[in-house]
Amino acid sequence: MSRARKRRERVLDHLTELRGVPLGGGPDPAFRERLRAELVSGIRPEPAVRPEPAVRPEPSVRPEPGVRPEPGVRPEPGVRPGRGGRRGVGPAHRRPSRRGARLSQLAALGLTVALAVSTFGTYRALPGDPLYPLKRAVETTFVRLSPDDAERGQRELESAQTRAREVARLLGSATSGPLIGGTLKDMEESTKAGISRLERAEPRSLKIKKFARDQKDTVKPMLQQLDESQLAQAESYLDYIEGLVEPD
Repeated sequence: MSRARKRRERVLDHLTELRGVPLGGGPDPAFRERLRAELVSGIRPEPAVRPEPAVRPEPSVRPEPGVRPEPGVRPEPGVRPGRGGRRGVGPAHRRPSRRGARLSQLAALGLTVALAVSTFGTYRALPGDPLYPLKRAVETTFVRLSPDDAERGQRELESAQTRAREVARLLGSATSGPLIGGTLKDMEESTKAGISRLERAEPRSLKIKKFARDQKDTVKPMLQQLDESQLAQAESYLDYIEGLVEPD
């Protein structure tokens, strides 16, 4: 039964009681006080209950094709299960732009060209050139990295042949006198070191005979262009390598 209906029935009851009061007289004082108290102290309306805001359901996350979600585990909002059972968090990284890839390729190509030019310049360097110390350092590194005495000896002989070619190129310069003497000395030291290593690793090696013949053909034509001190160095060197070749 509603509250308004109860109040209406109560008022009707009071009117029924008033109907029984004789005319010309007022209502009973007790009845009047009770009526006033009921009318004044009416039931206060209950405050309206504010409805709670509706909760939006979390968006469903669709797994990637071919990936099954784990049983009993709900994916977190914004988290998509990745391949192989691993979860990927956040948006995927963007692929590098084509412009960035081209710049990287051009930079790599430029570096390769620069290294090639530098290597060629180092290989062609002569005594007195800025890159010549680097050339000698590379040769020394190759000798030290060789696995055995046979290969070390072979590299030492290759260095001696390189010194002979350098002397031939220096002969055309007017200011190369001291450089020629130092290069002839380095050639002799490399030759003796290489022969010593090869004789220990490969006694009576045919490589020694071949080196001696080739080196003689390179050094002998220079004799007419050398000065007195340089000529003495070259002739002493030729005497040494001729002793390495057994007579036919």
